[in-house]
Formats: sequence, C-alpha cells, structure tokens
Amino acid sequence: MFRSLLRSTTSGSRSVLASHAALHPSSTLTSQLIAVRLLSTETRAAIQKAVDSSPMVVFMKGTPDQPQCGFSRAVVQIMELHGVIPEKVKTYNVLEDPELRNGIKEFSEWPTIPQVYVNGEFVGGCDIVLGLHQSGELEELLEKHEIIPKIPADAAPNPSS
Repeated sequence: MFRSLLRSTTSGSRSVLASHAALHPSSTLTSQLIAVRLLSTETRAAIQKAVDSSPMVVFMKGTPDQPQCGFSRAVVQIMELHGVIPEKVKTYNVLEDPELRNGIKEFSEWPTIPQVYVNGEFVGGCDIVLGLHQSGELEELLEKHEIIPKIPADAAPNPSS
C-alpha cells in the first residue's frame, strides 16, 4: 500500500544527498540531511488517510488476534480491558509492509511501534497508553470519542461502600 509511494520518492532524495555529501564531506548540512528521511506528500497523505480511517487506529506488529511483540500485545490487552468496540478500531500490521513500518515512525516522529491514534491524533506508544490506562485518562479519552460506551454515573461502583 505505502511501499510504491515511498520507493518512488526516496530514491531521488538519496541521490541528491549523496551528491551533496561527496562535494561537502564535512558540511553540517550534510550530516543533518542524511539523518532525515523525507516522506513524500503522497505517502504522508496515505498515512494520514489511514490514521483518519477509524476512531481508533493502531499500527502494530502482528494482528490483534496474533500480536508479534510484547508491546503490541500489551496495547491489545489494554484495549480489551476497556471493552473497545472492535468496529471502532482499525489496525495495521507493520510487519507486512517495511515502508509503512519506517514511514509511520517518521510521520509521528515517534521511534517505536505500536503507535495508537484516537480521532486522528497521535496518542503514543505502549508506554504512554499504559500510563494513560493506569491514570484513568485512557478511559476518559475513549469515552469522549465514543470508542467505548460511557458508564452511567449511577452504575459506577461507589467507593464509599
């Protein structure tokens, strides 16, 4: 899906950077440019479309039924604990598409996978999602965007009983 867009736009960028590096080997600009991989407008738009495709989007290693890393498994387990409605979540297995795996890291400026988006906004990786879960903020966020049903105030457990 994302592979052809990335391949067509990054090959030209690499040759420009290589030419600059050959002419100016000690240039600060060279070292900064080589460290940055450029996402094309088309690739950025394709990833944005994916992020906007569902109220909750998770880029993960594996699938919800078969996560391929412990961090992806943890995010899936947190979603299950909160009773996330499956129809409200779209997942992308980054192991199936190496360009997506690298492109999503650039898109979000976040170096790890999984990555969770709610209502088109980047929430974070496993560590952030776990922290939000532990603080209760994740439940509020998921309720606010109708990813999980709100618990009526009269149905919530009373801590004083």
